[in-house]
Amino acid sequence: MKPTNFAGYHIRKWHSFVEETLANESGQLADGEPLFKYAVAAVIHNPYAGRFSESLAELIGPSPQLGRAFGERIQALAAGRPIESYGKACLVGSQGEYEHGNAFLTNPAADPVRVALGGGKSWVPSTGKRGAPGATIDVPLAHKDALYVRSHYDTLSLTFGDGPAPDEVIIIWAFATRGRLHARLGGLAGADVQGENGLV
Repeated sequence: MKPTNFAGYHIRKWHSFVEETLANESGQLADGEPLFKYAVAAVIHNPYAGRFSESLAELIGPSPQLGRAFGERIQALAAGRPIESYGKACLVGSQGEYEHGNAFLTNPAADPVRVALGGGKSWVPSTGKRGAPGATIDVPLAHKDALYVRSHYDTLSLTFGDGPAPDEVIIIWAFATRGRLHARLGGLAGADVQGENGLV
């Protein structure tokens, strides 16, 4: 067993990622503010690697503290820019089960992230897979307060050069400050989801 260094987990490293988009794919300059996308990821030892366990409590139990750490890191990364979209994903090493990754992404872990963003009424889009170091994962994004805001459907693709090792899981949260540049497919707009208390 590897020594624990965070809330009962062994975290080998944290990753942070920032992408700033100033123009769309055909060269049209941003219709308003640039689109910032952020990702925060933790490379975590999987104590269940190579074995089956009916209980995944070692992963789920401390996950609210992990969620708070993700929330603090996105607040620092965004530097005051409001977040409109979010998504989450897991990348599981070859000795683990996909279920092990999902254990880090349940409501106990997600709710502290919502708190850090000032709320989030919508469920968080999620994906994951098993993979080797260098595998690419596409993290889905959607509006944090109303899933059906079409302009905010998006993806952030990420690769981690030295992970996950076979006995690791990479947990990823991704965020965006606005919808796609020049989104023009109609439907519910981000401005339409603001109620008296800012949420619906």
